[in-house]
Amino acid sequence: MHSRSILTRRQFDVHTHTSGASTGEGQNPLNQKHGIAGSFEDKDNDYICPICFDIIDEAYMTPCGHTFCGKCIKTCIEQISRCPRCNTSIDNDEQIFPNVMLNELILKYKIKQEEKQMRLQNGGNCPIGIHDILEENLDLAHVNQFLEILKLKKFQLEADGKRIELLILKDFLNQVRQKKQESLDQLTQDLRIIDEDSKRVEDAIADIQKHPGCPNSLESAIPSTSDSGSQEGFNGSRNIEKHYLQTTMASRRKKVSQHFEDLEQCYFSFRQTDSNTVSSGKDELENFMESLYKFTRFSSFRPLATLSYASDIYNGSSIVSSIEFDRDCDYFAIAGVTKKIKVFEYDAVINDVVDIHYPVHEMVCNSKISCVTWSSYHKNMLASSDYEGTVTLWDAFHGLKTRVYQEHEKRCWSVDFNRMDPKLLASGSDDSKVRLWSINVEHSTTCLETKANVCCVRFNPGSRFHLAYGSADHCVHYYDLRNTKQALSVFKGHKKAVSYAKFLNPENLVSASTDSQLKLWSVNKPNCLRTFKGHINEKNFVGLATDGDYVACGSENNALYVYYKGLSKQLMTYKFDTVRSVLDKDKKEDDANEFVSAVTWRPGSNVLVAANSQGTIKVLELV
Repeated sequence: MHSRSILTRRQFDVHTHTSGASTGEGQNPLNQKHGIAGSFEDKDNDYICPICFDIIDEAYMTPCGHTFCGKCIKTCIEQISRCPRCNTSIDNDEQIFPNVMLNELILKYKIKQEEKQMRLQNGGNCPIGIHDILEENLDLAHVNQFLEILKLKKFQLEADGKRIELLILKDFLNQVRQKKQESLDQLTQDLRIIDEDSKRVEDAIADIQKHPGCPNSLESAIPSTSDSGSQEGFNGSRNIEKHYLQTTMASRRKKVSQHFEDLEQCYFSFRQTDSNTVSSGKDELENFMESLYKFTRFSSFRPLATLSYASDIYNGSSIVSSIEFDRDCDYFAIAGVTKKIKVFEYDAVINDVVDIHYPVHEMVCNSKISCVTWSSYHKNMLASSDYEGTVTLWDAFHGLKTRVYQEHEKRCWSVDFNRMDPKLLASGSDDSKVRLWSINVEHSTTCLETKANVCCVRFNPGSRFHLAYGSADHCVHYYDLRNTKQALSVFKGHKKAVSYAKFLNPENLVSASTDSQLKLWSVNKPNCLRTFKGHINEKNFVGLATDGDYVACGSENNALYVYYKGLSKQLMTYKFDTVRSVLDKDKKEDDANEFVSAVTWRPGSNVLVAANSQGTIKVLELV
């Protein structure tokens, strides 16, 4: 419709020329009113009225299909009664009708033109597209104006971009400086602490040198090379003492050098607790000095004796599952999968010239034994648990059963006597129950229902009412037996089943798991204090023991590992020899599946007794 209604200037000239011959040129009042020159080029041809050459206002369509301004066509019909485009006869204005669609398009066009004009008047601050600019009938002045605006915008954007780059760089440098300043402040504080401690140590050494006869003298711990000309003493004892000191210090320096990073971390963990208080700083330094001494105290194992749990050389399995010393450390019991409990006298084992040792007592159970424990009150009383779920009380020196408890429905992994109440003992089983027993009662006195298999159970050595057990749910549960409905604490952190839990003291306990980790806990805190790594433990129960400062455990590489409670890495390891039975002697070394399965400390000494899955038992001294 638009193409039919468009009237080019040439068509209009032809039309007015022909119409002027009949009506008289120059007599058309519309032509005289609006004029032609200078107006057509400034209009959009799609919306031009062929009569007034202006944007169509209230478009009306003739019967012949042409569109004009409503006012223009009505005036033309009154004067000539014909269509100005094709000379079609039109009798009156009732034959024309509004062109609604074109009116809507013209309205949109006018709105668009007003928006363009407004943008030009605002200096280009309003958003404008490239197509809008190209559609404009701009002259050179407008183009130059647009170029100036674009140059200004480009400069502004470049400046903003550069400013952002500089701000990002400045922010980065500030963060780096802040972190370095924090590191410097920390180093300054560390140096201050080290200088203070060094001054205290130097003052202590100087004070001791002033009083060489003082029983607390540290002179015996400090090698001296400047005193070579002094009196040697009787039989050269002074010279021997100096040689011993130098040898000892060399060994300990080597130990410190091997674990320097761990010791450094341990030192600052002690000293930065409350470094602003002089008195507490002194206590912390003494605590670290004690830890450093205990850590460097031992450097190797010295085998004292070797025993065998195996019944005969043809026995294919002789795994030792438990080793425990009695109340006075005179005897130790060994039990395992051969269904036998063997009791050895410690002094006889150590003092025998020939390395062949026989038990002083031997007891036979109905099933494989998982755990044995001695009463802390009755010297001859021993308790055992086995794979059938039976808990048995023994008179160990007569080899007699005094009481049998058979309430567990599955394998019973652990049994333990209460140190504060000599009549009370506890057991844990695969039936997800912890049972409490009294040696004077035939049945269990309390049953603690759990949600997973119970792998170990242990009383707090300083309490009658507190008990911890490790479970297949990867947690250690700590209970007050006066309220068994809810645990006091649940220690979470292991990734697999907890196989052992042992107390270092009434405040701390250590747990072992088949995730190859030991974890140290405080009964008053939910979070792990320290994790010990180095040994291998993925599928077997490898034993766990502690003397309060050191922690020993077995490993699946047939080795014994010893940790100090203040450091995460192992202190020492002892490798068991691979022992072949007659039937397995042709197997290669790589095919060995031996592991250290049980370990215990001899209380009050630096002696360990450990055994492996081949039934070999080693009595080892830390030196």
